[in-house]
Amino acid sequence: MSEPAPQPVPPPDGPALAVVALGSNLGDPVGNVRAAISRLRGLAAGDWRCSSLWRTTPVDCPDGSPAFINAVVAFRAGPEKTPETLLGQLQEIEREFGRRPKRVLNEARPLDLDLIAFGAAVRSSPQLTLPHPRALRRRFVLAPLAEILPRLVLPGEEWTVAWHLARLESGEVIERMEEV
Repeated sequence: MSEPAPQPVPPPDGPALAVVALGSNLGDPVGNVRAAISRLRGLAAGDWRCSSLWRTTPVDCPDGSPAFINAVVAFRAGPEKTPETLLGQLQEIEREFGRRPKRVLNEARPLDLDLIAFGAAVRSSPQLTLPHPRALRRRFVLAPLAEILPRLVLPGEEWTVAWHLARLESGEVIERMEEV
């Protein structure tokens, strides 16, 4: 017998709900994530939510990569924002924190900002895929996201993030550290 689908978060009225995952494992990861959260708060037009900080094992990273500090924020984007304009702002913040073009896939980095979702927007381009194609397979995204929006259903999905988290099988080790 299959379980009934949990009730999703209703679609927002007005500006889109932007969901951004943060990660850092180079320099001062805790300080980097805290400072980036502060910068992202300045992009919010309302309804700000922020997860705790989480220490997580690296996933698909080069051998010897240090642990990550991760978090997720969700906020109403201003009506002038599109997924593409927000992505541009996220990439600019990454550069300000010292992010350089990658030389090795998933190498250590001072700041990684991933746009997980932007309202009901769906994109598939070389620059942007929405919802984020690996979000539901990564505990380091799902655990912080389920902390702040457990009933969120990403576009194209039937089940909540909490449902996906409860069923995720991965070797990731994550530890909730502290509230921001």
